[in-house]
Amino acid sequence: MFDMEWTYIIMHKNEPVASIRKDGYSEVYSPSFMPYNLYLETQTQDLDERVNNLTNFYYWCASRVLSLDRKYAKTILNYLNKKQAVTDKDRAEIALSYHCLTLTDVFWVKKKEETLRFEDISLYRNPLSKAFFDVCLRGVYPTLQNQEFLTQGKVAGDISTSGVAPKAWIRKNGDIYLYKDGNVEEVNAELLASKIVNCFRCKHIEYFEDYYLGEKVCASKLITSEENSIVPMEFIEVYAVNNDTDKYSLVLEKDSYNYYMMNILDYLIGNTDRHWGNWGFLVDNKTNELLELHPLMDFNKAFTSYDDLAGAKCLTTSETLTQMQAAIEAVQQIGLNQISEIQESWFYDENVKEMFFKRLDVLKKANDERSKT
Repeated sequence: MFDMEWTYIIMHKNEPVASIRKDGYSEVYSPSFMPYNLYLETQTQDLDERVNNLTNFYYWCASRVLSLDRKYAKTILNYLNKKQAVTDKDRAEIALSYHCLTLTDVFWVKKKEETLRFEDISLYRNPLSKAFFDVCLRGVYPTLQNQEFLTQGKVAGDISTSGVAPKAWIRKNGDIYLYKDGNVEEVNAELLASKIVNCFRCKHIEYFEDYYLGEKVCASKLITSEENSIVPMEFIEVYAVNNDTDKYSLVLEKDSYNYYMMNILDYLIGNTDRHWGNWGFLVDNKTNELLELHPLMDFNKAFTSYDDLAGAKCLTTSETLTQMQAAIEAVQQIGLNQISEIQESWFYDENVKEMFFKRLDVLKKANDERSKT
């Protein structure tokens, strides 16, 4: 449980960014290094503002813990002797027990009296748990012979990873990889989509085929580091509201090209899962400033709503558009930017193949029209 009296320090690597007490009193030491989805009123005596500070702090901590809709989430929490938290405060308690560490950024939290340094607990430096890998990817407890002392550095990366599909981190040859499971249709969809996306000029994560316990899974290399973090658009939305700006303006200002390419590619592969949590910005950890959109990722829901040319509603535009309308608008802005041919032999389903090439023809025609103007 939470301490009866406490003060937590929010850290960015070894830099104290802000502090908050149990009564909601807060101080911000380095405003430019605040997390993008955390807002605190400083040195206020107003009770409502202090309550809001605590609410915002719990929300921020809770955003750094897996959600219960993730497959095997209950198994993971049971294995770690953590309650299946529902409220932000409950989820914050779990996050704080692991210092709010994640593999998406370099923020963490310590108690005021603790003398820990970032180097002591950084997930980028600590070994990851091979035993815990089984729990996260397959929901299977390891045998007693394979169990190990699960330090925070060995499990925090997995317990803080968002998304619904079962997934787990593993270190191989000095690099960290994410393994994603799920049903065979989702694995095949993500692998095919990755091949297709690779044929266009767009920054993206490449997924490759691997096997775990004899079953095919998707694997990809970690894109964050102690030098660069990622921040999802749902966090940017909080930042935009608190700084009187517009999230779409930030996107177009920082990286219009990869934004438009995202809309083109999501239409082509029929990805209907481009929610606010799986696209966003790359951040320079030296300054905490937004650089550009992070590489395009998460294709396991590709080739859904794939029965007609229009596709589903586009989730990434400020106005209501179909995916086809958003993709055509994007082509008009930047062109199609295809750099290699898509092979028909890659497709595992004739209907998927037929719809893909129909959609590609739509955008090729739009690109031809653009060239004439």
